[in-house]
Amino acid sequence: MKLIGSTTSPYVRRIRLLLGAEPYEFVNLDIYGEGRDELRRKNPALKIPMLEDGPQALYDSRMIARYLSAKRGLKALTWDQENQLTLVDAANDSCVTLLLSKRSGLDIEQDAMFYNLQRERIMTAMRTLSAMVDAGEFSVWDYPAICLYCMVDWLDFRSLVNFDGVESLLSFRDQHQNEVMVPETDPRNA
Repeated sequence: MKLIGSTTSPYVRRIRLLLGAEPYEFVNLDIYGEGRDELRRKNPALKIPMLEDGPQALYDSRMIARYLSAKRGLKALTWDQENQLTLVDAANDSCVTLLLSKRSGLDIEQDAMFYNLQRERIMTAMRTLSAMVDAGEFSVWDYPAICLYCMVDWLDFRSLVNFDGVESLLSFRDQHQNEVMVPETDPRNA
């Protein structure tokens, strides 16, 4: 099994944490530099992570997680868990959009509908996720909790959001810093 991605991607990190100590090859690509050509050859969606398992290629973290779950004989996520992942992915996707816009020299603080909608989505999702944490909905270290952890830690690492009013997300992150493979996959060590 080969996982292709980047050490700083929260989407790649979630799969690395899901794989845990399971043996696999990790290919770390600079997807905005010299690794771009390899990404184009491997994944027509131009996304990371990507998993190759024999002849099977999977192009997205949620598909990879579903594949690994089925391969391990685990039960499928509930609809509530799928909704949790949708909230995590919505906030994470909008933050990636802001980061890439900023790196492209665009003013992400401007009062423009596109950036206003991204900020609104991020904070609405984070408030909802924070309330879910407070209600104990992420008390088990499972795939949704791993995804939330990776997002929160990445947002803090990239200094993309203000955590005022959603501090329970940082507390959640801090409570899980010693889970299997969390220290080894920290993007600050990349």
